[in-house]
Amino acid sequence: MQVPLVAPAFAIDVQQLPITHLAHFVGVFANQRVLAEMKVAGFGDLREAHGFLIQHLLAEPRRVGELSKLMGVTQQAVSKTVAELTRAGYLETQVGDDARVRLVRLSERGHASVLASRRIRERLERRLVAKLGAKRARALQSALGDALAELGGVAAVKGRRVPLTAGLPGASGPVK
Repeated sequence: MQVPLVAPAFAIDVQQLPITHLAHFVGVFANQRVLAEMKVAGFGDLREAHGFLIQHLLAEPRRVGELSKLMGVTQQAVSKTVAELTRAGYLETQVGDDARVRLVRLSERGHASVLASRRIRERLERRLVAKLGAKRARALQSALGDALAELGGVAAVKGRRVPLTAGLPGASGPVK
């Protein structure tokens, strides 16, 4: 059997796309909406990739090296992003127990951005539930949770270790 040299283009029927494609596209467009609304709310300088760092500062301040390990990117990449978010007012540094150690923490603006993002995502969730109906929305949520488990992603999500695949300097793809 001869393999074609060119992959032909074909018409796309959204209802017939593979589950993995649909789940990805829903996430992409949901994030685009969130970022657009974040801009309106006064946080237009945030990018999707910033959330990968910010999520690790919700519970406590951390060292750059610790953030690097949690995110699976270089310390240089984390330092660059920390500097960017500090200049924008989302992060602050503090002295650790050892005066030589600098810790990174969310500033008041950083916490405000997280709360704004959560409110925006809650509104988006309500919109989708209204469109789908509560029963279908619960079924979809359950099915996507099952798919995540089948693909081995539950622990990564629970541990806030979803791989960063692009958008941060030094990000080279899935890790851990």
